[in-house]
Amino acid sequence: MRPIESAALLVRSVPSGESDVIATFFTEAEGILSAVVRGARRSTKRFGGALEPIHELAIVVEDRGKELCSLREARIGRVRLGIVANLAALEVAGKALRWVRHACSPRTPERDVWDSLRALLDALDLRDELVRPTAHLAAFGFELLQEVGYGMDLRACLRCGKECPPGRSAFLDTSASGGGLVCMRCGGARRTIRAEVRMLAVRAQERAPSAPMTPAQASELVQIVEEAMNAHADFDPHARK
Repeated sequence: MRPIESAALLVRSVPSGESDVIATFFTEAEGILSAVVRGARRSTKRFGGALEPIHELAIVVEDRGKELCSLREARIGRVRLGIVANLAALEVAGKALRWVRHACSPRTPERDVWDSLRALLDALDLRDELVRPTAHLAAFGFELLQEVGYGMDLRACLRCGKECPPGRSAFLDTSASGGGLVCMRCGGARRTIRAEVRMLAVRAQERAPSAPMTPAQASELVQIVEEAMNAHADFDPHARK
């Protein structure tokens, strides 16, 4: 048995038995971890309000070499009240946490994903009317795909390698067997991505400074991310959990 101490974000919580909870965390140290929280449904005194999504937690779990750890300690390390007070930001943050839970493998440290997710949550936490949650989510989504190995080739045909000029629309295959542009000569694809939207995705994927995007562009990019997530990580964009 070894203790694991880490900053963490709660990405899922489901009842177990009469009084326990199975909590799934995305941790800075170990990636995705699931832990039994004994008596969590019977009393909230032990952990108080620490088992909440959105806020950054400091947790200690006991790893007994099994699939499930046991939660020993949990406290809120960083409160993000700006997100909680903004419905649009709250919905975006919840979706980002779901993406991470599906995209990341258990017990696999993902420091780049952790940094990207923390940056997203920090941006959403700003009480600024100019912050557009969906635009931040779109950029994060393409970073996430790249960081977990599902990145798409958005500059050239993935089959023949022919480059696509920056100002031209293109066919995009988001399937598990595809993952990028497909030119007409190679058969094309069902989805078309407009030139300006494609370049926004390239900037996000390459972690370049974010460029302004319209709500329609942001929504299109989020849809593309979720199509890729569905193909690679069995993610259902219509499910709530």
